[in-house]
Amino acid sequence: MGGDRAYSFVRGNGKSLYNIPYTLAAHPWIAGETKGCAVIEIIPYQIRWPEEFAAIGAHLRQLLGRRARRIDHIGSTSVPGLGSKDIIDLQLTLDSFADFAGQIQAPLEAAGFVLRPHTLADHRPDDQRSPGTFAYDPEWEKRYLRERPGDRVLHMHVRVQGRKNQRYALLFRDYLRAHPQAAAAYQAFKMRLAKLVGDDRVAYPDTKDPVCDLIIQAAEMWAAATAWTPGPADA
Repeated sequence: MGGDRAYSFVRGNGKSLYNIPYTLAAHPWIAGETKGCAVIEIIPYQIRWPEEFAAIGAHLRQLLGRRARRIDHIGSTSVPGLGSKDIIDLQLTLDSFADFAGQIQAPLEAAGFVLRPHTLADHRPDDQRSPGTFAYDPEWEKRYLRERPGDRVLHMHVRVQGRKNQRYALLFRDYLRAHPQAAAAYQAFKMRLAKLVGDDRVAYPDTKDPVCDLIIQAAEMWAAATAWTPGPADA
């Protein structure tokens, strides 16, 4: 949700900050902003993904301490058995965006993470505008950072506790974890979509977002039936 629109991949040097071996050849989605670059590829689930997140999450917790209310592994790499692009998505939850620049952005940038200043909102499920356009709504506000050059590719989504987009990411993940058949159908859709769009990094999220919104509707019904609440943070 929302993180697929901003891309600037950097060739790795074989090692990352987290001591995770990482090479250009190992990564199926490399470089580029929209079209004319390497094709989008969904690979089978990798057992290394939770371990890679754990290393990144521990590093972030060390950097930010209690300033980060939660640090969670989200997205497809957080769902066992679900194929994905080889990119670690994580959600950094704050109490608010007040003094984000001084309390969060500054230590992250000092550690090498790169803020994408033009990414300030997620796709909003009830927005009927054209794909890729957004109306401001604080419930879907975010900040977005990427890995430092040469490190393991990641998407860091910074959101505020209790807002709709913060809840969406955790509920979406937990629903797919609890429903393997839905996760398998979602994987099949992503694989077919990736083949259809090739290297078009605009068409991919613009087509995928409405499907995610269908899944979240089922997830909301499941949440109501089970009294779902987010579990403990991952880091």
